[in-house]
Amino acid sequence: MPRLGLHGLAFTPLWNPGEADRLLPPITAHGVTVIETPLLDPKNYDSLGTRRAAERNGVEIVCSLGLPADIDIVRSPGDAVDYLGFALQVARDAGAGTLSGVTYGTIGKTSGAPVTERESDAICRLVDRVAQKARDLNMRLGLEPCNRYETHLLNTARQTAEIIERVGAQNVFIHLDTYHMNIEEAGMADGFADAAEHLGYVHLSESNRGVPGRGTLDWAATFKGLADVGFEGTMTVESFVYLAPEIASGLAVWRPVADRPQDVIEVGLPFLVEQAEAAGLRLS
Repeated sequence: MPRLGLHGLAFTPLWNPGEADRLLPPITAHGVTVIETPLLDPKNYDSLGTRRAAERNGVEIVCSLGLPADIDIVRSPGDAVDYLGFALQVARDAGAGTLSGVTYGTIGKTSGAPVTERESDAICRLVDRVAQKARDLNMRLGLEPCNRYETHLLNTARQTAEIIERVGAQNVFIHLDTYHMNIEEAGMADGFADAAEHLGYVHLSESNRGVPGRGTLDWAATFKGLADVGFEGTMTVESFVYLAPEIASGLAVWRPVADRPQDVIEVGLPFLVEQAEAAGLRLS
């Protein structure tokens, strides 16, 4: 049975486990059982506090990130492996079983040209090495394809599936995001079908990254596509009503995406639950 999650930047500009007992109860009241916390600064992330806060509030933690701008997977692959290896341990210490996101590149960094064979080979080598580290920690590694304005490396589910199949690691999965899919895929159903058995995590994000239901994204088609592939993973609502300066430029978010930040929770979450159930997806 699919689970409902919420990204930390939908309710706070900076995840602080000390505020969890105040912030999480109104969120879990809507059926949220997973909280995604971005590892914007892994070295200063409070893993122990996060683990304890999650246990007190009955939620599962998922961690996500993108590589720093100064790490190039072609020229400095060892730095990328070390960075992700450290992040995996930080996430594991927080109780997370998953590290996902743009684990193969930097958000907002493009070459101005299509992905090269050299770059694809570098992604495969990186994923292979990091997947081994994740396996040692009993963790899973996610790859999130992003739209053409945020990366040139992986834009579609099909491209990402090809990387995973080349690597052959069983603990690597595709993390799809409806915001990116709305730009890059022929349709929501097509993207989910192309991901096939590799689909392990989904971001539910409105066309303007704001309040779900107040944009142009076809939510009925989205949930029908998920139902058609029998998706039973976590569907995490991602909305950047709060945005850390570290990633604002990469995401190209220059203005508020919602008039009232709390509408993501008070309006968006009930809307998505209703849409999911209409498609036959009951969330746990």
